Amino acid sequence: MVNSPLEPPEPITPNWRWITRHPVYFIAFGLGTGLSPKAPGTVGTLLGYPLYFALATPFIGLSDASIIIALILAFVIGVFICDITGKALGIADHSGIVWDEIVAMALVLYCIPDGLNWWISGFIAFRFFDIFKPWPIHFFDQRWQNGFGVMFDDLLAAGYAILLVRGIGWMIA
Repeated sequence: MVNSPLEPPEPITPNWRWITRHPVYFIAFGLGTGLSPKAPGTVGTLLGYPLYFALATPFIGLSDASIIIALILAFVIGVFICDITGKALGIADHSGIVWDEIVAMALVLYCIPDGLNWWISGFIAFRFFDIFKPWPIHFFDQRWQNGFGVMFDDLLAAGYAILLVRGIGWMIA
């Protein structure tokens, strides 16, 4: 049955077949991690580690400026891929869209000290702020229902996580 123009379209339930129909969907869904039946944002966040390590590895030899430019580029690309995917799904910030978490986690890792304990702390802090969305994260999450809003609220959560982890580092130094 065809929906009338007044009825909302039937929601799409993304699956592997759907996300592989278009490269933009596949990237937005974190190479499939966004399909996780439990905590897709948390699972997707884990891809921030290989992104960061790929950028920061001495083998590649990127300067700090190049890493920052790469993260800005990933953010800008994310605005478009999250917007396109959200529109295709009919939900601007679908829980399976995890590119925002991936980029934000890579930023957190870039801005905190190196070391396993710091990396775990950064992950926990970022997930906390991304899930609970303290002010102004919640405000922008609700205000901007588009690709920019999807990316921006995670950028703010990353900023809070960075401040918390760096603050802890400063207190214990």
